[in-house]
Amino acid sequence: MRKIFTLFFCAASLATGLAQQESYFTNPVIHGDVADPSIIRIDQTYYITGTSSEWAPYYPVFTSTDLVNWQQTGHVFDEKPEWTKSSFWAPEWYQHKGKVYVYYTARKQSDNISCIGVAVADSPTGKFKDHGPVVEFGKEAIDAFILEDKGKLYISWKAYGLDNQPIELLACKLTDDGLRLDGKPFSLLRDDERQGMEGQHWFKKDGYYYIIYSVRGCCGPQSDYAVSVARSKKLEGPYEKYLGNPILHGSKEVLSIGHGTITTTPDGRMYYLCHAYQPGSGFYQGRQPYLQEVRMGEDHWPHFVTGEYASRTQPMPFAESAQVPVFDFSDDFTGATLRPEWSWNYPYTDVKTEIKNGKLSLSGTPKPGVKTGAALCLRPTSPNYTLETAIVNRNDSWKGITMYGDANNLITCGCAGDRLILKYILEGKEHQLADLPLPASPLYLQMKVTDGTHSTFYWSKDGQAWNEIVGEALSAKETRSLIQWDRISRPGLYQEGDPTAPAVYAYCLLKNE
Repeated sequence: MRKIFTLFFCAASLATGLAQQESYFTNPVIHGDVADPSIIRIDQTYYITGTSSEWAPYYPVFTSTDLVNWQQTGHVFDEKPEWTKSSFWAPEWYQHKGKVYVYYTARKQSDNISCIGVAVADSPTGKFKDHGPVVEFGKEAIDAFILEDKGKLYISWKAYGLDNQPIELLACKLTDDGLRLDGKPFSLLRDDERQGMEGQHWFKKDGYYYIIYSVRGCCGPQSDYAVSVARSKKLEGPYEKYLGNPILHGSKEVLSIGHGTITTTPDGRMYYLCHAYQPGSGFYQGRQPYLQEVRMGEDHWPHFVTGEYASRTQPMPFAESAQVPVFDFSDDFTGATLRPEWSWNYPYTDVKTEIKNGKLSLSGTPKPGVKTGAALCLRPTSPNYTLETAIVNRNDSWKGITMYGDANNLITCGCAGDRLILKYILEGKEHQLADLPLPASPLYLQMKVTDGTHSTFYWSKDGQAWNEIVGEALSAKETRSLIQWDRISRPGLYQEGDPTAPAVYAYCLLKNE
């Protein structure tokens, strides 16, 4: 019965969509690693934020008027809230009494336990005031979501993920200001099948409370994330799981899809924004935001318009819009501040940047125990690209470019003193791949990346004629070691050594091939 219904539902939905819409878009709607996306519409404008993990600034913010073309405008936080340490995951927007709330996951400075904080601003692009932790529960509380019911606010979250017991989705009433728990937590769903359970969207429609949630593994090349649903006539439950779960899962063109939220168009259509990997070399762009329309079926269960197998090609939400191609990145450092696309390795180095007279100065002070330097990086938006820059100063510190995983896993090509060196750091151990006399000042450097992992480096005296830096080759296993479980490696600029001897750059280009 499930297959017959699904085919009928999809055929009817596609026929309706094709009658109304003549154009299509291709997922992802944002290229590059933005996991656990949360979406909200305010009037005619949509806003996205998502996981920033171990990169600063914290929680990137994107805006759109058509759900498909997005522009990054900034971040929720430019500075870490005082109580936080790291692991900035799964933020969730909510609008309440004319204010915009963001509920977010982070580790506490005091005990390294992940819990849920809350911050408030006048708009998604405004300055957020942090109000500290709102959910502190056991060894871990992550993946917040807010539901308003009968004038009361409720927060749900994932619990017991680090305990030797089944994961549960818990919930609790909030105070009227949305800043504190009010009462005792109660259970919504329990993962008795041990499939995993997280990233929930909780909503009420047509007399039912629905929880759309993610199951299975979230991250990495072998992940198999999928989307399931449960419903109840009562907010507190019990919740009945759909017999046809999962309602959305991967396909030949989409690897591992889940952890999303629903927004509505002004005319009431529902769109689910979540994240997914691309298979093959596209995997190395990370978990990217995917958009798919969802509708309620006659059986009072939600179903995806294009079927249960995730598809990259989808009808445009608004027929008058067209998808804009992904643009190359260029920064000539003539702005007053860094562009919002830049990110840096805050857990490992206190990074300092200064823009002056069309030049970028980069330096950093490593945290205790860290032996590497400051990485100022960009999210890769294609598996094949070229990063290019020019270093315009000379000193004894390391100045160059990098493919950066974390403080113990990176490739970097740069100059120190009168030498041009290519080196690789694997699990904290340094391996020198090439060493030659410094050929020029200013020094132009290029890094060409193919298939998301293989890097080839070049130098030039003028930015026109390029010379390959030939050194010891890295194995595929070694290059893949740059990928961390919850994030992807990033290309960028790199300084290591005396923080008073910065690296100075004239420009940076990231060109997709």
